[in-house]
Amino acid sequence: MGVATLPGNGEIATDAVATHPLILGLQPAALVDHVAHIDWSLLDQIPGDRGGSMPVAIEELEHILKEVKAHKLALPDELSPMKTMAGGSVANTIRGLSAGFGVSCGIIGACGDDEQGKLFVSNMSFNGVNLSRLRMKQGHTAQCVCMVDELGNRTMRPCLSSAVKVQADELTMEDFKGSKWLVLRYAVFNLEVIQAAIRTAKKEGLFVSMDLASFEMVRNFKSQLLQLLESGDIDLCFANEDEAMELLRGEQPTDPEAAAEFLAKHCNWAVVTLGANGCIARHGKEIVRVPAIGEAKATDATGAGDLFAGGFLYGLVKGLSLEECCQVGACSGGSVIRSLGGEVTPENWQWMYKQMQIKDLPLPDIRN
Repeated sequence: MGVATLPGNGEIATDAVATHPLILGLQPAALVDHVAHIDWSLLDQIPGDRGGSMPVAIEELEHILKEVKAHKLALPDELSPMKTMAGGSVANTIRGLSAGFGVSCGIIGACGDDEQGKLFVSNMSFNGVNLSRLRMKQGHTAQCVCMVDELGNRTMRPCLSSAVKVQADELTMEDFKGSKWLVLRYAVFNLEVIQAAIRTAKKEGLFVSMDLASFEMVRNFKSQLLQLLESGDIDLCFANEDEAMELLRGEQPTDPEAAAEFLAKHCNWAVVTLGANGCIARHGKEIVRVPAIGEAKATDATGAGDLFAGGFLYGLVKGLSLEECCQVGACSGGSVIRSLGGEVTPENWQWMYKQMQIKDLPLPDIRN
């Protein structure tokens, strides 16, 4: 793998990766995750609800990191009680597709010219992701502290406000040319760049996959979300159970089946993930329900939905059936929750391949 360099135009070039990746991820702001096992008592000293995600300023993030380092729990089977890695939902999906499934992937976005930006570039390029569409800008890279309790529940404190990000007018047709899928996450503060990316992707003939992000995002910005869905430009939509319920709030009925049916009216493929209860998916009139795979108790649920999406997309590009796509998603989602953070370890990829073999699913042709 070539070392990432910074050419004169501010874009990061990497060699030995496909020029036109099959799957592109749009993550306007590169993000670095600091993931740690903590004692719940620490959260009493940190503002905001347990289990939620609340934006913080850089000073608060640094204070939390200092507190976490002082209080972190070193679990017996963890090599390090804190992990720092490239983060963000789309980055998790794209990195997983590249590293675990051998699918050529790239990311569209921006990172800062700071230590966190370098870490993001290093982590993603090491995992084979094409970074030629990642702009490096002067400024800060977004960061997030993810605090995980002994039950695998997480509390997140992202610092995004001063972070650099790619703007709608910076996207070009060349960014999308030759690719087949665009993967993105719904976020109202990125709506302009999301809409621009979808418009350009559709002109270039790409399919678009969208994740609903969080029940708070669905609840607070539902009208904008419905406009996106009703445009007919979203081909595949992922929602977890909370997001699905929020989407149907005020409607009857509000169960996951009804949510999948609602999403399938607007998208070719609709998937509602149900945690330990697996998932429900629809494609046209076809409906499947697939159980989860792996331990009922997660070490850390970070990235479960992101890696499920990666597995499902691998299934689609391989031409698998709807049920098989869900089964691969269940295998990859089950692999990431076995350790800390949204990046699958080499041992857990091997665990996933074993699960796929048991289910007679086609194994990836992994590059050397």
